[in-house]
Amino acid sequence: MQTINIHEAKTHLSRIVERVARGESFVIAKAGKPMVKVVPLDAQEAAPPKRLGFLAGQIEVPDDFDTMGSTEIEHLFSSGA
Repeated sequence: MQTINIHEAKTHLSRIVERVARGESFVIAKAGKPMVKVVPLDAQEAAPPKRLGFLAGQIEVPDDFDTMGSTEIEHLFSSGA
């Protein structure tokens, strides 16, 4: 993706818009710092980031979760070796 400075973007706006309409994307920078991204309207938007805790209140973790099945696991490791 090409980065152009804001002065160049203002000077050549119609050309840039035409190129974007054909599918190109640009980053416009001010004093070398990226400020905005120019993309075609039909460009796919990025999927929202996955977030932690999305099942909060929908599931319940038992208090003994960290010890569940410990007897069976101990049995598996103590027999046969």
